[in-house]
Amino acid sequence: MRTKSDILFEEAQQYIPGGVNSPVRAGKAVGVTPLFIDRADGCLVWDVDGAQYIDYVCSWGPLILGHANRTVIEALKKQAVYGTSYGAPTGLELDMAKMVTDMVPSIEMVRFVNSGTEAAMSAIRLARGITGRDNIVKFDGCYHGHADSFLVSAGSGIATLGIPGSPGVPKDTAKYTISLPYNDLDAVHRTFSKFGKDIAAIIVEPVPGNMGVVVPDMEFLKGIRQITREYESLLIFDEVITGFRVGRGGAQELFGIMPDITCLGKIIGGGLPVGAYGGSRDIMMNVSPAGNIYQAGTLSGNPLAMIAGITTLKLLNEEGVYDKLERLGAMLFSGLKTAAEKAGIPVTINRIGSMGSLFFTEGPVTDFNSASKSDTERFIHYYKGMLNKGIYLAPSPFESTFISIAHTPAAIQATIQAAAAVMSMM
Repeated sequence: MRTKSDILFEEAQQYIPGGVNSPVRAGKAVGVTPLFIDRADGCLVWDVDGAQYIDYVCSWGPLILGHANRTVIEALKKQAVYGTSYGAPTGLELDMAKMVTDMVPSIEMVRFVNSGTEAAMSAIRLARGITGRDNIVKFDGCYHGHADSFLVSAGSGIATLGIPGSPGVPKDTAKYTISLPYNDLDAVHRTFSKFGKDIAAIIVEPVPGNMGVVVPDMEFLKGIRQITREYESLLIFDEVITGFRVGRGGAQELFGIMPDITCLGKIIGGGLPVGAYGGSRDIMMNVSPAGNIYQAGTLSGNPLAMIAGITTLKLLNEEGVYDKLERLGAMLFSGLKTAAEKAGIPVTINRIGSMGSLFFTEGPVTDFNSASKSDTERFIHYYKGMLNKGIYLAPSPFESTFISIAHTPAAIQATIQAAAAVMSMM
């Protein structure tokens, strides 16, 4: 029987390329029609047919407080009556900047933008402008948005769709990007010994979340910090996902490794489109109009996004929030592992705090190559089975599972029971 989502998706394809505004949403990797969501509350979403699901997508990460958090919604309502965008400075931007610089160890100054892609793109331009070098190093499976420089061996949608990059990226642009295996410090040493004087920066997700979650080797992160200093390159941490999720100060605080530039997004928007990049005062004073490296954005720092982000960060600063997220994360993923073991299905679980992944492989999963060995057919069966039982997961084996503080132990237990039932039939 055709659902309302089926009907809407069919019509959407006549007006929107592929029927969606971001490729992974189309559900091609799992062979399903995407659900069209009607409303959401807490850890639940409802589709246009009225079916209810426990949500582990959380808008792909930013909704760490859950959907429609009442405090955030009230703050937005109060601000909206004063206008949605001015294209001029506001006190809210200053308040938000103070909070970010207080919470993120390496950031003394910050520039707000409109997306994670824009933050990463701007950070690379800043690194190139400061060093006078063109080459950048990234890592296979790490996704830094869809700017031309990053669509080389990227994760996320690129991995999900099974394509190596994208037509439309000039060869002269792609040649300045060197992509190496994640967690492979020897490869970084070899690359810098050959090209180090031409490398402006390393950009890395300190905890990759776009090939599924991959846990970093601490010697790898420490090593790339040392190498970039040795060669006078810059180290950029893309903390668009990990920022304020794996801890109050992000992965850099959790691991005690300070990058030169940090990219932020997701959570700092409180559910609205926001990105940011920041670093030391010496670095950031190179950004226009203080310096000569240009970057601009009409909607950057708009008051609705700022008040949503400020309210979210205030709530995250309350005592016990990250302890609760850790408990919920441990409960969910230990339960999934037990369910798989009882069903005799080999899995690898990677988790840090409230983000994690279940890979259908014996593992370990330490880079994009090992992540790619996960049994995608088994994931498809798992995804469809969980969806039928009211569990809404990201429709790709190369995405993360996110938990919010709105998830309850009862919701977690219901998810584990669903997984046990689905796996017993696989």
